[in-house]
Amino acid sequence: MGGTEQARVIRRQVLDLQPALDYRGTFAPDAPEPVAGGELPAGWEGLYFPFDAPLAALRPDGSPADDGVLPAIDLPRRMYAGEDSVFHRPLVYGETVEQRTELASIVRKQGRSGELVFADIARSYLVDGETAVTSVWHDVFLGPSAARPLRPVDPAEWAHDETLTPDARQLFRFSAITFNTHRVHYDRSWAVDVEGLDDLLVHGPLTRVLMLDAVARWQPGRPVASFGITSTAPVLVDRALRLVARDTDTGAEVLALDADGAMLARGTVAWHEPKA
Repeated sequence: MGGTEQARVIRRQVLDLQPALDYRGTFAPDAPEPVAGGELPAGWEGLYFPFDAPLAALRPDGSPADDGVLPAIDLPRRMYAGEDSVFHRPLVYGETVEQRTELASIVRKQGRSGELVFADIARSYLVDGETAVTSVWHDVFLGPSAARPLRPVDPAEWAHDETLTPDARQLFRFSAITFNTHRVHYDRSWAVDVEGLDDLLVHGPLTRVLMLDAVARWQPGRPVASFGITSTAPVLVDRALRLVARDTDTGAEVLALDADGAMLARGTVAWHEPKA
């Protein structure tokens, strides 16, 4: 059930267990098992409301060309640049959630490698009219690929440090859960020959959830109030992905690093204040 009004797309979905069970079985076997009436971990709302553009409404790269929110953009590459989320209250399995999606902003710029378009898409998740989660998804549209320099990270001690290696099976499963048809995640010839990547790309939204999962393992039971992620370099399949986290003066920081310690994504966390 859904509708569009003034470039706003409204969709409703019951938060059934299956997407969370599929994700847990693939990426987070040690996470609490999803049960009816239980709370979704922060970030797992991204497993719901899968992409629903029909095949005829896809760009050549497999990403949506017409989703009822973004105008047509005449640049060939679309990449996830990050996301800023606020978790007002937990979502609960079994709830009926209304997702409202609208265009927050669109900006054209001229970069060193050519024209860029930055598009921000705002999503709100509401239950019985009460806002539970708000999130602004940052996408960038760009021309032919240009290598981005990797930023080395100071090898300081981190309170949490773990390494995982996403493989093609996991990328397929995340694409299936979210109905993501972007070819950089499953079509190696497209990723390498057209997009100029070294291999298949790990989904940016997947990297976001993996980073939040790492935070949950580091600080179990401490609820996340907000999380912002900025993608700084591609996360590639079959490469070691190191996730590190530490406290900061204003909350916490979590980084995604490659095997050499170069930064691929940076996240900032704010905690909910303990209840009195």
